[in-house]
Amino acid sequence: MKRSSFVIIFFFLNLFGFSQTAKYSNEFLSIGVGARGLALSNSLTAITNDVTSGYWNPAGLSRMEQKYQLSLMHAAYFANIANYDYAALAYKIDTSSAIALSFIRLGIDNIMNTLFLVDNQGNFDYSRISTFSTADMAFLLSYSYNFPQVKGLSVGGSAKIIKRNLGSFADAWGFGIDAGIQYHRSGWHAGALLRDATSTFNAWNYHLNDEIIAVFEQTENEIPTNSLEITLPKLIIGGGKQVDFGKGFNATFVLDCDFAFDKQRHTLISGKVISLDPHFGMEFGYKNIVALRTGIGNFQQEKDFNDKTKTSLQINLGLGICIKNIVTIDYALTDIGNLSIAPYSHVFSLKLALNHFSKKPKKTDN
Repeated sequence: MKRSSFVIIFFFLNLFGFSQTAKYSNEFLSIGVGARGLALSNSLTAITNDVTSGYWNPAGLSRMEQKYQLSLMHAAYFANIANYDYAALAYKIDTSSAIALSFIRLGIDNIMNTLFLVDNQGNFDYSRISTFSTADMAFLLSYSYNFPQVKGLSVGGSAKIIKRNLGSFADAWGFGIDAGIQYHRSGWHAGALLRDATSTFNAWNYHLNDEIIAVFEQTENEIPTNSLEITLPKLIIGGGKQVDFGKGFNATFVLDCDFAFDKQRHTLISGKVISLDPHFGMEFGYKNIVALRTGIGNFQQEKDFNDKTKTSLQINLGLGICIKNIVTIDYALTDIGNLSIAPYSHVFSLKLALNHFSKKPKKTDN
């Protein structure tokens, strides 16, 4: 498919967000961060325990093993047309609490604006072509607390500010809250995340001059007006089991299930009120040095040209390498949603972990 076709797809995906009743709102926050999570098909709700927990489940932040952690990721989707960037920094305050700041951006740059390609006399004037960018961004401030009285129990929350824009034509500001919980015991893991717990509200503002409005009227398109977009809550419940085989070999098996409450979706189980989307992950590791990963998810009920329904799925693969518990490089072979028009992408992420050592003066005898 040509580059212009991909741009049109993404452009209209953003336009869908303008409606108050949009089913797929702020979907750029559902892609996932970190190559480990992508390789496991986003099945980290119960087992996440590092800086990326600010996204996957803030309750896991308090289980960080280091004082400071930094994570970076860049991914290019649709043949480098869409760029996805992620950066996060976490700080473990004490043995029971931690905080993190995360940033996510999905954008398409250098989109050609051909609204004014044709002048008033019907002539093509290519000098009237300009370019613009469309971008969805989110800032997350997360906090986690591990209860000393109940071993293995932790809770957390993330406050997120959302900024979205379509060039100079429109922009939106939004705010929402995620809340999570985790419990761990004897190699078993359980977790839950209520994403957009209070619903997330995006207030859209349009900046249309008379010339743009005239184009809308001539093409018989509806002129958009300022509106409020609402993202409904989604509940994600996960569980997992870690198995030690001895001599440093281990395996982790995880299962997550997303519960959406915005009526029917193209998921494995779709009801009139609730839709269920399960996804699985497996990770095989040796000590804390190397890990092989795979995940199965994005089950969808699709109809072919004969109106027959079939179930499709997405398989992801990944690899992780850790150097001296300081530098971790993760890789995932994945795509942005099992789209037949989109090739699989190679995604890499980097994590740096540092301890803070405080030197205490030695005691001397008087």
